[in-house]
Amino acid sequence: MRRRVEVTGAARIVVKVGSSSLTQRGRIDLNRLRLLVDALAARRVEGTEIVLVSSGAIAAGLAPMGLRTRPRDLATQQAAASVGQGLLVARYTEAFADHGLRVGQVLLTVDDITRRSHYRNAYRTFARLLELGVVPVVNENDTVATTEIRFGDNDRLAALVSHLVHADLLVLLSDVDGLYDGDPRKPGTTMLADVRGSKDLDGLSIGKAGSSGVGSGGMVTKLDSARIATEAGIPVVLTSAAQVGAALRGDRVGTLFHVTGRRRKTRLLWLAHATSGQGRLRLDAGAVRAVVERRASLLPAGIHGVEGSFSAGDPVDLVGPDGEIVARGLVNYDATEVPALLGRSTRDLARDLGAEYEREVVHRDDLVLL
Repeated sequence: MRRRVEVTGAARIVVKVGSSSLTQRGRIDLNRLRLLVDALAARRVEGTEIVLVSSGAIAAGLAPMGLRTRPRDLATQQAAASVGQGLLVARYTEAFADHGLRVGQVLLTVDDITRRSHYRNAYRTFARLLELGVVPVVNENDTVATTEIRFGDNDRLAALVSHLVHADLLVLLSDVDGLYDGDPRKPGTTMLADVRGSKDLDGLSIGKAGSSGVGSGGMVTKLDSARIATEAGIPVVLTSAAQVGAALRGDRVGTLFHVTGRRRKTRLLWLAHATSGQGRLRLDAGAVRAVVERRASLLPAGIHGVEGSFSAGDPVDLVGPDGEIVARGLVNYDATEVPALLGRSTRDLARDLGAEYEREVVHRDDLVLL
């Protein structure tokens, strides 16, 4: 059987596995975990660099804490993650050690992906771990992340990590063996072997996030992750955890999402796909043309309205005269500061308010078109 060259030719692979593929009844399922590690180790000893993005910290902490179900409140989720993360990494350490491999834990927050100094540090850490032959085991830092600064789910995290480490391939492991044109539990549905663009997804009945019972995400978030990665030039294989070995060998299992774009700045990927605007800036027609056509920074003179409550550094939506969102960017002012800037030139602002006000409201390097 002809194998997928996108897989066999990959020198660096990011693999993401969800909670339900690793745990049962609030405990780590060692058989499932070792099946995964065996497959990853087999590819690693062939010379391929592997980065594992693993959910399961909260789920692994439930039983030790006497919890029957995943808690809804953030504080208890963070407590469960604190207990479960150590258990999860310990099991990975033991399983990879059986293959003569070492692991290193990497816990990330949104700041590590979006802020330039953090991003560079994170990249250097990954690069050095891989250079030393270590398998990074990545998770969101659930013990400190708040609702406002979360990635949303580890599927999106995996796509962003793939971009951060310059991966050649992303493998998303689910409870189902691929993407179907309907509910895979119902007769008559067909699995898609290849997705070459958004048109291939037209008319598909995907269902709500979480309907497949995969951790906190579901098929919707996996499609979001696949779109983020493929738009950044990284192919994606979606299949079940049970078929991870075949998938990493390049067998034609699961669904292959083909590349649709080229690499771009990671924080722009995050802005476009993993954030929601904390407020809105209403632009006049001239400012819309400057931002969209000339890819210019957004200056105060082109803004005629502000909505929402946000702080400097937060993502905000840029809205045209017709009410349509045209872009999203990281704002340089608090919401309370913006009304005093509306319609004014930076030169006038600097003269009246001081030199620190002679700056863009959103710099073009922190702005993505939608």
